[in-house]
Amino acid sequence: MKDVGHGSLLTQGSTRKNGWINHANDPVGMERIEAFFAARAYEMHRHDTYAIGRTLSGVQSFNYRGALRNNQPGGTMVLHPDEKHDGQAGAEGGFHYRIAYIEPAAIQAVLRGRALPYVNGGISDDPRLFAATGRILRSVEDRIDTFEYQDALFELAHALEAASGSAPVKAKKLIDYSSVEMARQYLQELPHTVTLDDLEKLCGRDRWSLSRDFRTLFGTSPYRYLTMRRLDAVKTALRSGQSLAETAFSAGFADQSHMTRQFTKAFGISPARWLGLLNHRQVTSG
Repeated sequence: MKDVGHGSLLTQGSTRKNGWINHANDPVGMERIEAFFAARAYEMHRHDTYAIGRTLSGVQSFNYRGALRNNQPGGTMVLHPDEKHDGQAGAEGGFHYRIAYIEPAAIQAVLRGRALPYVNGGISDDPRLFAATGRILRSVEDRIDTFEYQDALFELAHALEAASGSAPVKAKKLIDYSSVEMARQYLQELPHTVTLDDLEKLCGRDRWSLSRDFRTLFGTSPYRYLTMRRLDAVKTALRSGQSLAETAFSAGFADQSHMTRQFTKAFGISPARWLGLLNHRQVTSG
């Protein structure tokens, strides 16, 4: 999440408002935000990216894999793709944090078919991981260029493996990385309609083995991957000033209500509230 860059902002947030979100404007395929919430932030939801973050002040609490977790400054949050979680303040005064949403495909570009790293419990005190996330989780006002992002990804992928205890060995030979990556790139283009039949013909792979390998390499199903890319397009369009109805249609959803349900399910917050938090932050910063 995007960072504020000024220590006084947390005090202002905790006394004058319930929350805000600030986005980085990086020219790379990663969403990075800094945010503050005084109490409840997000309902239970799941997205198909890694959520890798740091709590800057306060206690950041979240339910994850059947237990309440509490992150404080010094720890690194690593929420695995497609794992349900929520978010709220774990103590009075709220919590202030930065987080980046990293696509599994970006990690796989480094690991090339090895299993996605999984950090048990969603919080790590591994110093290698804390160091490797430093460039990505810096102030959102400090843009990350493409070359630096690529370099940081290399360090991050290997630090995730080390923190998870995964052995850096090759995945089973039965997994065909190139064909699954072909399917992912096709879905990335947001085809208006697509079925597993289409992916089977495109990749020359049996649909069920393709679907299985997609989940293994990218942490989610082909259907959810496409849905999340459509929701990424929704966020971009809403920030540019498009209406909710126009955005739903342009992103490929059946209608506005369908888009709203999917957005809330994925991010734990409605599109209207998300926009309100963004606009509130921009107004108070101005």
